[in-house]
Amino acid sequence: MTAISPLQSVHKKGLFGNHHKKNDSDLLSIAEVIDSTIIQIVQYKNSKIELKNIEIDGLQFPLQNLKVSSNSNTRIIWNGPSTWLVISKKENILKEIKTNLNNENFAITDISHSRVIIQIKGPQAKEVLKKGCPINFNEFEKNNCAGSVFHGINIVVDCIDDYSQIFNLLTLRSFGESLYHHITDASLEFGYIGV
Repeated sequence: MTAISPLQSVHKKGLFGNHHKKNDSDLLSIAEVIDSTIIQIVQYKNSKIELKNIEIDGLQFPLQNLKVSSNSNTRIIWNGPSTWLVISKKENILKEIKTNLNNENFAITDISHSRVIIQIKGPQAKEVLKKGCPINFNEFEKNNCAGSVFHGINIVVDCIDDYSQIFNLLTLRSFGESLYHHITDASLEFGYIGV
């Protein structure tokens, strides 16, 4: 069964906003990240397992707040004390997680269908995010993450690359369309490409 994309009815492809006489490289790019599995992992308080000895897709769990471990397929996001989000394009990632983490020490939940991921990238991506989010993006670096809000919508901001200004924004599926409209509205003055 194929899942229905959360933004299927609202995401439009093409050029929008102030794009006249601008190169594509000067425009923002806005896309929905699909075909990713999102797993929430919570370590129980009475767990005696040390995470420094456990890897998922070759990645260790980030133990500091605001940090992300990543490779080309998988990102492990610190989401709170003893709580992580694993976002992966790997088909068997859930099986790998369940093999490495047992039910006595961890709660493992597939939340893929309850979240939406919007990716914004381009030279003005930080400026767009500053319009609705209180994070100091001037100090936000590659593989940093933070829970915050954008125009009152709870989000997780994941910095894929601060040099190229690529950010993934995660929110609940039910707020996906509203977040998408806020992001695209804030991007109009710079011009953007819907991908």
